[in-house]
Amino acid sequence: MSQVLHTPPHSPAPADEDDLAALAARHGLTVSGARPSLPEYVRQLWERRHFITAFATAKLTAQYSQAKLGQVWQVMTPLLNAAVYYFIFGVLLGTKKHVPDYIPFLVTGVFIWTFTQSSIMAGTRAISGNLGLVRALHFPRAALPISFALQQLQQLLFSMAALFVILICFGVPVSISWLLVIPALFLQFTFNAGVSMVMARMGAKTPDIAQLMPFILRTWMYLSGVMWSISKLTKGDNLPRPVTIALETNPAAVYIDLMRYALIDSFHSSQLPPHVWAAATGWALLAGVGGFIYFWKAEETYGRG
Repeated sequence: MSQVLHTPPHSPAPADEDDLAALAARHGLTVSGARPSLPEYVRQLWERRHFITAFATAKLTAQYSQAKLGQVWQVMTPLLNAAVYYFIFGVLLGTKKHVPDYIPFLVTGVFIWTFTQSSIMAGTRAISGNLGLVRALHFPRAALPISFALQQLQQLLFSMAALFVILICFGVPVSISWLLVIPALFLQFTFNAGVSMVMARMGAKTPDIAQLMPFILRTWMYLSGVMWSISKLTKGDNLPRPVTIALETNPAAVYIDLMRYALIDSFHSSQLPPHVWAAATGWALLAGVGGFIYFWKAEETYGRG
């Protein structure tokens, strides 16, 4: 009798993980914030395409809402940068003597480079700068860096009106080649969005990267032929072959050169790097697809402490 009274009650056996998984599946339960499959993730993004475009437009409208000149700054900012670069590189360093139509050459380079630079900078802060939105709502997080890249594309298209006026005022004729702007911008947008997603994931984990990016982007700008002609520098055997290849295949330089070729009649095909359209397409696919998959793989971690 005493043995019966002093026998400790049997504690319930811990539930097996397989049993819990089966129970959750039976009642339609899933892990909160679990990463969907890649096809499902693409489908979710497509379903939210209207949110992406509306969010991009709203951010663009609000960007200069506190300034008296408002949206005029979308055009004034790259034009003022071009004026500074013209004085330093064109006048003081004499670069304009070696480049035909230097002002159209420079302004086109500044506008196209600004598109890439602003997309990457905005993408770097896409997650870390919108934690409240990320933690409050359930949506594919890739919508944020894509919408920021789309915002910068909208800003560039708004500014292109001023660019066209500048080209015509400096004697550049309207040509059928201007239609090449459409595929060139599409490829550049794909590249920018892909890099933005890479930087968004890195910035979400290490926010300090946003402080380092301006220095990296400024160095990249100087290597991309925004203010000077890469084709003239690489002509002949003045540089080692690996350096020449690196300068010619630099993605930012590739997209800038394509836009100059499309818009400026004095910028000839001989000034383009070899297989330029193949290079532009390759960079777009590598950054766009690779950046998207890289970002998707960390979908579960965004917004967590």
